Amino acid sequence: MIIFDKLWETMEKKGVSTYMLREKCGIDSKTVRRLRANDNIETKTLNKLCSVLNCSLNDIAEYIED
Repeated sequence: MIIFDKLWETMEKKGVSTYMLREKCGIDSKTVRRLRANDNIETKTLNKLCSVLNCSLNDIAEYIED
């Protein structure tokens, strides 16, 4: 299972809010809800998050066994 707990930590460290993701980065509120729920998201969204946050995938997502 892929979880996005690290995303929220990285956003906090970099001073990026969910509002900024939605309004300035083009990530819609439905996608933000999916991230909070650790639901499936598209790889283009992961790419956009890494670009916006200037980080690697390891900084926003983590694989854990169920």
